[in-house]
Amino acid sequence: MFAVPDNTLLRPENPALRHPVRVALEVAADRDRWGGLLRYDPDERFSALVSREDGQEIWLLGWLPGQHTDLHDHVFATGAFTVVSGRLTETVARRAPGGRAVTEVHALAAGQSRVFGPGYVHEVRNDGPDPAISIHVYRDGPRDMRPYHLDPLGGPIRD
Repeated sequence: MFAVPDNTLLRPENPALRHPVRVALEVAADRDRWGGLLRYDPDERFSALVSREDGQEIWLLGWLPGQHTDLHDHVFATGAFTVVSGRLTETVARRAPGGRAVTEVHALAAGQSRVFGPGYVHEVRNDGPDPAISIHVYRDGPRDMRPYHLDPLGGPIRD
């Protein structure tokens, strides 16, 4: 057992130091914070800025069946996204030793998260029959998306 001196002050947690998955899960659970922003657009994936604070941006995305991003990275940003409802599929593209292209597919259900950083090339899509909602946290840079295409022999190539 440890004794805590009477004059010890509890410092508030710095949100910028919390893991982005933890932030995404907390925001996803707080539907009052973002529920009024949610829309679905039949022509393109919907997105709305939930907040910009403490060096991070938090975004809400609404995905109708068939909507997707193109293959991209987030330049210098790091972060994570969490599926709030529905299902999303993430395909990650990378160059394996020897230079050949490798893709990994991750099926994500509500409550599951993925982490990304500089050079992390991926695409996200709603292949399911129902709409999906996700919360995305971006740090160390804005929500920029730098496009790529996949060269089957050499991996992801920046457009």
